[in-house]
Amino acid sequence: MKKIFLFSLFLLNFGNLIAQNPTYWQQHANYKMEVVMDVKNYQYKGTQELVYTNNSADTLKRVFYHLFNNAFQPGSEMDARLQSIKDPDKRMVDTLKVDGKAIVVSRIKNLKTNEIGCLNISNFKQDGIIAQTKVAGTILEVTLAQPILPHSKTTFTLDFDGQVPVQIRRSGRNNAEGVEFSMAQWYPKIAEFDFEGWHADPYIGREFHGVWGDFDVKITIDKDYTLGGTGYLQNKNEIGHGYQDQGIKVVLPKGTKTLTWHFVAPMVHDFTWAADKEYLHEVVKGPNNVDLHFLYKNNPKIIDNWKALQPKMIAVMDFFNKTVGDYPYQQYSFIQGGDGGMEYAMCTLMLGDKKFEEILGTAAHELGHSWFQHILASNESKHPWMDEGFTSYIEDLAMNKISEKKKENPFENTYKIYTKLVESGKEQSLSTHGDRYDENKSYSIASYYKGSIFLAQMEYLIGKQNVSKTLKKYFQEFKFKHPTPNDIKRTAERISGANLDWYLTDWTQTTNTIDYGIAAVKENGEKSTLSLERIGRMPMPIDVLVEYIDGTKESFYIPLRMMNFEKENPNPAIKRTILSDWTWANPNYEFSIPKNKTFIKKITIDPSNLMADVKKENNVYEVK
Repeated sequence: MKKIFLFSLFLLNFGNLIAQNPTYWQQHANYKMEVVMDVKNYQYKGTQELVYTNNSADTLKRVFYHLFNNAFQPGSEMDARLQSIKDPDKRMVDTLKVDGKAIVVSRIKNLKTNEIGCLNISNFKQDGIIAQTKVAGTILEVTLAQPILPHSKTTFTLDFDGQVPVQIRRSGRNNAEGVEFSMAQWYPKIAEFDFEGWHADPYIGREFHGVWGDFDVKITIDKDYTLGGTGYLQNKNEIGHGYQDQGIKVVLPKGTKTLTWHFVAPMVHDFTWAADKEYLHEVVKGPNNVDLHFLYKNNPKIIDNWKALQPKMIAVMDFFNKTVGDYPYQQYSFIQGGDGGMEYAMCTLMLGDKKFEEILGTAAHELGHSWFQHILASNESKHPWMDEGFTSYIEDLAMNKISEKKKENPFENTYKIYTKLVESGKEQSLSTHGDRYDENKSYSIASYYKGSIFLAQMEYLIGKQNVSKTLKKYFQEFKFKHPTPNDIKRTAERISGANLDWYLTDWTQTTNTIDYGIAAVKENGEKSTLSLERIGRMPMPIDVLVEYIDGTKESFYIPLRMMNFEKENPNPAIKRTILSDWTWANPNYEFSIPKNKTFIKKITIDPSNLMADVKKENNVYEVK
């Protein structure tokens, strides 16, 4: 009864969202899957029924599925990418010495037949009629038996069998920390079709884009395994694993060799799980009565860290709820599995045998992705900065909030790392597809750091309160949707009244940089004249702080004409004068300050350090 009620709420909320914007549409996919695991051979067989709703105005004659597991085969695109990119992911390569020289070799390249990943499809039918299929790497192309008309439904059924690869990246078996099954991207997943068309990207190890839907999944596996992942377990009384502390006792009939775990997940766009015989499984109550599950190896070295993690994650979830919006599901699982950390619907797979600070940072970041990717589901393949960057932004805020030592600017290091990328000459525009970056380092800094600065710098542009309101409004309007870069920009414009198209364009679609400087300070009798210059291509409004030798301070604000906006005084304790606006076409600006019986000691452009000026040394004038 409770689950039906929750499911109804999801449908109601989703319907309200669509009603708010009648021109918006998105596809919908309801999955029913049953899978049987062969744990000895790391293989599985399954069936899938998918009810697909075409909410577009297009008639679809083909559909595409992702077969992610096929990436873990010698000769795959992922293998080729590892061998060609300048700085391959160290987790995915081995370094060998040949004739005294270090040679980097893709770990995929040398996988044996019983170590590769694969996902094979058979018996594909549309409404009971056989459809033609063609596999190309990690993509299945289906020529439909009959076109799917606009605003109609169809049912796809198929059989699949797969092999779990030796753990290379994210998914796999027997990873470095001994987790036996990390089942991410394990099933045939229909590709997204939206206003831009099909997004059937090959999988080379980057990001994802998926169709919203409901999952009903039954997993049959050896009875000694404990599972965790996406969704709500429907048969706790039959399973028992990890639920004994809730008063559930299970006595299995003699001869029982397997158990079937039945999960239901409403309104998600992915389904992930992990399994191990040695998992400890603990459940604590989080904000709004959400169950927080912690599954980790029964390893004495890590138990204290995982127990210490639990109250921290309660605090972090509470912060995210208040900063963005309430987490809408009733469970979230932190699972030791995979490598590094990766976000999935209602869960993360993450490393667990690290220093506490590393585990905490990873858990906070991956939990943040529940908001920026698994509720606000931007196309992270095309716009990875929208999920990685925005998640990094709220992660830094949260970590600063729960830290004993608070930082005045929690993004200080983020700006420094971005500046180093600019100085390296290897920066690529944020509009670059996630798969197309020349180097992993350039991708990471752009997506995580420059993407985070998009929001942090917006605090400089429109004020911290307006950014806070923007995040909340963005969440309310676009949860369970696929927002685009324009959507966050327009939300900020509606909240603040500022024109921000120039900001979205310059920051995300170019590599234009910000560089302002104090060109000269001249004393002219009763006044001091400041000459400022714009050296970089990207324009900004300018905050100037003037400090006098008697200890007093005052600030000056130069609006940017194309922004058509005046920011509220970020520091009301300091007197501020609003000057005439500065146009982009004019690289120079001059204004005067009456001496007022005292002399200038120091002048600083952007005292907040929230403007991503790439050459800070010319932002300060100091009388010595």
